[in-house]
Amino acid sequence: MTEESASGPEAGAKAGPGPRKEPRRPRQPRQARSRARVEAILGAADRILAQEGYEALTMRRIAEEAGAPVGSIYQFYADKGAVVDALGRRYLEGFRTAIDALVERAVAGELTDLVGTMVDVYAELFRSQPGGMALWAGRHLSPELARADEASNALIAEGLRRIVEHLTGGPGGEVLERATRMVVWAANAVLHEVHKGGGAADPGTVDELKRMLNAYWEDLRSRLSEP
Repeated sequence: MTEESASGPEAGAKAGPGPRKEPRRPRQPRQARSRARVEAILGAADRILAQEGYEALTMRRIAEEAGAPVGSIYQFYADKGAVVDALGRRYLEGFRTAIDALVERAVAGELTDLVGTMVDVYAELFRSQPGGMALWAGRHLSPELARADEASNALIAEGLRRIVEHLTGGPGGEVLERATRMVVWAANAVLHEVHKGGGAADPGTVDELKRMLNAYWEDLRSRLSEP
């Protein structure tokens, strides 16, 4: 069912979370022309999210922004939810690359300021992916957004767990798993707040976040070192 055939082009924006279903993967473009069309579609959706927010994202609006017939979008994506899923996977790749680089630095002994570096990298991801931040901020609006938010949080928490286990020399078990989730939730809340206006983050607020997380990190490190 397409976005329009459900109950108008805004139906997807107003739907509640509902039952979770795995999305049908879109058709993968093989020809250069088709790949360029998909890039134009996703680029248009990203700009709409960054500038106008999730509720402005409709298949017709994407077509207008991409300068393409709306029917051509349905060749690759069944509805708005499929576009959101594709964008979510793209944003996650940016997160994955950043987290893997942090893990490599930790293993190489180059991560001397875990909290400061992590917050700076995370803040840069917020700044450089405004469309992604609009998705995470709208996580309560649809199952696709909820999936994207959960996946990004899990990815970052897992990378942080790997770094801490390397720095402390052993598995942290349930204590570390819970702690990394707490850190991600706390950093998310603060960074969403300071970036919600679309401008640069207030350096003072980011410094306060670092102080808060440094205190938590010192406490966590002492707990993980206990027998």
